[in-house]
Amino acid sequence: MEYGLIGEKLGHSYAKEVHEALADYDYRLWPLPTEQEAHDFMQKRNFKAINVTIPYKQLVIPYCALLEPKAEKIGAVNTIVNRDGFLHGYNTDYDGFLYMAKQHGVDFKDKTVLVLGTGGTSHTVNAVAMDEGAKQVIFVSRSKKDGAITYEEAPSHSEVQIIINTTPAGMYPNVGGCHIQPADFPNLEAVLDVVYNPFRTELIMRAEEAGVIASGGLQMLVAQAVYAARHFIRQHIPESHIAPICEQIYAMHANISLVGMPSSGKTTIGRYLAQVLDRKFVDLDAEIEKAEGRKPADIIREDGEEAFRAIEQRITAQVGKENGQVISCGGGVIKRKENVRALHQNGLIVFIDRPVELLRVGGDRPLSGSLEALRQMEQERRPLYESIADITVVNDSDVFLDAAKEAERAIHEAFGYKWA
Repeated sequence: MEYGLIGEKLGHSYAKEVHEALADYDYRLWPLPTEQEAHDFMQKRNFKAINVTIPYKQLVIPYCALLEPKAEKIGAVNTIVNRDGFLHGYNTDYDGFLYMAKQHGVDFKDKTVLVLGTGGTSHTVNAVAMDEGAKQVIFVSRSKKDGAITYEEAPSHSEVQIIINTTPAGMYPNVGGCHIQPADFPNLEAVLDVVYNPFRTELIMRAEEAGVIASGGLQMLVAQAVYAARHFIRQHIPESHIAPICEQIYAMHANISLVGMPSSGKTTIGRYLAQVLDRKFVDLDAEIEKAEGRKPADIIREDGEEAFRAIEQRITAQVGKENGQVISCGGGVIKRKENVRALHQNGLIVFIDRPVELLRVGGDRPLSGSLEALRQMEQERRPLYESIADITVVNDSDVFLDAAKEAERAIHEAFGYKWA
């Protein structure tokens, strides 16, 4: 391997795409599940330059013949360059995290900061916060390591103004993990999470609900890669590359979830979008049938709607944590907030809005037995559809292709693309 990334688990990583968009080299992901494997890798030194991620940012330090002052001070290395057999260690996470904070207007001066975690990345964000004038940094861990407080003790610190997560909590594939409730901190101004897959962790979604500045770690990932690549190839790569690559990664990997009433056109429009956007098409009802061996309608008739909703929630959670999909959802998926979070964590939600008079009555839909039942259902669900939608597309003709093309246009605009 010439260039690449080492870490315990790398299935979540976009680093290869980021680096290969920055410079002309092949970048590999090299998972090392155990510390012994990490030591063996470092002893061989069979690379030109690497990045280092969780949990080896401190393990690699003894192998570095030279450490830049910043990395030595922080006690964490995420970038190593092999120069004639001598390893040079750097910490580009520092500048990457600072870039992300500044892009969101997060000001550390005279602020109380709560850092979740005590690993190598926590040392980095602590250094940034203190260098930027933070009044106090409080560390949180489950083990109270190095004088940290516990997660149970954290809410008692009502003075906290900034929360930063440096742990893998909520990271793919174990999405949904979150040890802190932002609403418990009355003076909170901002929440930053170094996790970038999913795009919105549970912590970030809770912060958004609390009405504070919130950012996942994608900007940090791309920014630190720019600074690392400068060391790799000894060439200046401008920061102006960061925003376009962030947009590119999001546009390539974000899910498009279609919600709306039964027979509103979600499946037809979804198949079109999957083709033109080069994404996998997933029909949640089909996934439920595959998992349960029964159609959703049969589950509802035989076991009741609540039993079906529990199954639907489980399948939605499984599908929602993946990316690069167009997901056609059942009409009632929005009835459980857990489903909405599962869909929102990795992309956009599109409401296909079809007038109730144009919806099909009956068929294999036990909850749509009459036009009156559809009217009542639509009246109950419309506020939910509207409140969660990132994009609304009206489908009021018999030619569903018109709505599909409108959805395509709106999605391109949401991704920052110009529409011809």
